Amino acid sequence: MSFKAGDKVRILSCADDPRAAGKTGRIVDEVPPGALTGGRWTVGRIGLLNAPVLCSAGELQKL
Repeated sequence: MSFKAGDKVRILSCADDPRAAGKTGRIVDEVPPGALTGGRWTVGRIGLLNAPVLCSAGELQKL
Protein backbone atom coordinates (compact mmCIF):
# COMPACT_ATOMS: atom_id res chain seq x y z
CA MET A 1 0.00 0.00 0.00
CA SER A 2 1.21 3.48 -0.77
CA PHE A 3 0.83 6.49 1.47
CA LYS A 4 1.40 10.22 1.07
CA ALA A 5 2.41 12.90 3.54
CA GLY A 6 -0.40 13.78 5.92
CA ASP A 7 -2.33 10.51 5.57
CA LYS A 8 -3.87 9.45 8.88
CA VAL A 9 -2.95 5.86 9.78
CA ARG A 10 -3.50 3.35 12.58
CA ILE A 11 -0.36 1.49 13.66
CA LEU A 12 -1.30 -2.19 13.78
CA SER A 13 2.15 -3.25 14.95
CA CYS A 14 5.58 -1.64 14.88
CA ALA A 15 8.94 -3.41 15.02
CA ASP A 16 10.63 -0.02 15.64
CA ASP A 17 8.59 0.65 18.83
CA PRO A 18 6.02 -1.96 19.94
CA ARG A 19 4.44 0.62 22.30
CA ALA A 20 3.09 2.47 19.23
CA ALA A 21 0.78 -0.43 18.26
CA GLY A 22 -2.88 0.58 18.36
CA LYS A 23 -2.18 4.32 18.16
CA THR A 24 -2.94 6.65 15.29
CA GLY A 25 -0.59 9.09 13.62
CA ARG A 26 0.18 10.79 10.33
CA ILE A 27 2.63 9.89 7.56
CA VAL A 28 5.57 12.31 7.53
CA ASP A 29 7.36 11.21 4.33
CA GLU A 30 6.92 13.39 1.22
CA VAL A 31 8.26 10.60 -1.03
CA PRO A 32 8.08 6.80 -0.82
CA PRO A 33 10.65 5.40 1.62
CA GLY A 34 13.97 4.15 0.31
CA ALA A 35 17.11 2.38 1.45
CA LEU A 36 17.86 4.87 4.24
CA THR A 37 14.75 3.83 6.19
CA GLY A 38 14.74 0.22 5.04
CA GLY A 39 11.56 0.81 3.04
CA ARG A 40 9.64 1.87 6.16
CA TRP A 41 7.31 4.87 6.48
CA THR A 42 7.84 7.56 9.12
CA VAL A 43 4.76 8.02 11.28
CA GLY A 44 4.57 11.11 13.50
CA ARG A 45 2.02 12.90 15.68
CA ILE A 46 1.42 9.72 17.66
CA GLY A 47 1.25 11.45 21.02
CA LEU A 48 2.99 13.94 23.27
CA LEU A 49 5.43 11.40 24.68
CA ASN A 50 6.03 9.39 21.48
CA ALA A 51 8.73 10.19 18.96
CA PRO A 52 8.09 9.43 15.28
CA VAL A 53 8.46 5.73 14.44
CA LEU A 54 9.38 3.78 11.31
CA CYS A 55 6.80 1.21 10.19
CA SER A 56 6.52 -1.01 7.14
CA ALA A 57 3.40 -0.66 5.00
CA GLY A 58 2.08 -3.97 6.33
CA GLU A 59 2.14 -2.59 9.87
CA LEU A 60 -0.12 0.37 8.95
CA GLN A 61 -3.80 0.80 8.15
CA LYS A 62 -4.97 3.91 6.32
CA LEU A 63 -7.90 5.66 8.03
